[in-house]
Amino acid sequence: MPERILVVDDVVTNVQLLAQALEPAGYEILVAQNGRDALRIAERAQPGLILMDVMMPGLDGVATCRLLKQNPELADIPVIFITALDERESVVKGFTAGGVDYIVKPFHPEEVLRRVENHLNLHRLARSLEQSNRELKLRLAELERANRALAEERDKLARTEYALETADSRLNALAQREQQRWGMDGLVGKSATMQAILQNIRKLHHSAGTSVLITGESGTGKELIARAIHYSSPRAQKPFIPVNCVAIPAELAESMFFGHVKGAFTGASGGQKGFFELADGGTLFLDEIGDMPLGLQAKLLRVLEDGEVRPVGSQKAIKTDVRVVAATNVNLQEKIAAGLFRADLFYRLARFQVELPPLRQRRGDILLLAQHFLALFAREMGVRAPDINAAAQEALQNYHFPGNVRELKNLIERALILSSGKTVEPEHLQFQTLSQSPQTSSVTSLPPLPLNLKEAEQVLMRRALDAASGNITEAARLLGVHRSKLYRVMTID
Repeated sequence: MPERILVVDDVVTNVQLLAQALEPAGYEILVAQNGRDALRIAERAQPGLILMDVMMPGLDGVATCRLLKQNPELADIPVIFITALDERESVVKGFTAGGVDYIVKPFHPEEVLRRVENHLNLHRLARSLEQSNRELKLRLAELERANRALAEERDKLARTEYALETADSRLNALAQREQQRWGMDGLVGKSATMQAILQNIRKLHHSAGTSVLITGESGTGKELIARAIHYSSPRAQKPFIPVNCVAIPAELAESMFFGHVKGAFTGASGGQKGFFELADGGTLFLDEIGDMPLGLQAKLLRVLEDGEVRPVGSQKAIKTDVRVVAATNVNLQEKIAAGLFRADLFYRLARFQVELPPLRQRRGDILLLAQHFLALFAREMGVRAPDINAAAQEALQNYHFPGNVRELKNLIERALILSSGKTVEPEHLQFQTLSQSPQTSSVTSLPPLPLNLKEAEQVLMRRALDAASGNITEAARLLGVHRSKLYRVMTID
């Protein structure tokens, strides 16, 4: 499309001369005979350049140029004035109004053409430069946004790294606390029997793969020994997975131990890792191993021998590195004789055996354990650990503790609550016997509750503790409250 040039002159001969100079060069000539027509045509046709006579009737060239420059859509159109020799003063005003050049009458066609082409080229360059500047500004704005986004990402990354470092530090601190709590240093006992057991356990430190069988009456602390073995070994940073073999339904046992793949059985909507995979690198504690079904015993033996598991429904075996620590309160030799436990599994588990004595056979540890539990529970309740007076100490030493360490722990927790954080006396030690079973007690013999709300709460909670044989968690369950509620109500500030 040819470039348009608007010629504004009220003299027809001048218009013709200018058209004869420009049309052969391929320009399209638009004509206006006054300023008003020029403004209207310029707004409609958007010419590339305007040749405008200075002296015109009505709206002269200078005033017309000034109005052009006030219109944002026309302001960048270059204006060349046409003037006579005696009109040069008006041209100065024209430059002030926004003109870019002037041509003196009479004009030569070559000069007109050269001036027009020069200003059109300058105009194109100016437009190109403006476009480049706009694009550059857009690009700079994009870069600024990208830099801000990058800075935000850096901040997020820094916060994430800090959070990871903090989490890592917390995990390390937690691991250290777990090791202190459950490791060898966390075991309490100065009796000769207990010291001999601890000395033997320490020998396992460099035998991280040796399976262990822990035997002893219920409540003697078999899981504590299992945790001490784990947290005092090179496996301490890996998982410790405790499993109660009695609590696992027979139909789900294989899946729970070895895992399963999606679709392995009805309801298996997805794959699931078993205990062995979850404990990989760490320790799997099998409590009440004597009650494990015979069929599962054979599969457990195969895993211990091969060091790999095959999830239910899978054809692919998975290698695992797990130390198995088993515990039982029954005589496995008798179980073997009765055909209820595999002899080969027993020998595989009992490569290292720990036999825990009942608490009545290590009476020298009773007071030490009682003070240990007092400090533990006092810390949980946020109170100072009280003393145990001489009469209460004697009562503890003389009791036979059929429930072993577990019973002592429950007894001390309840005594701390009943003593309200003050010195533990004999009346705070509520020893349990079979005759005191909650099933045989008479509800009608209970005294009425006091009308004072706080005292009534304390009475109810003592009754719940009695019914739960001193077990805080069970008492809280009976009352339908959290165990911390028992601490708050039963402890006097």
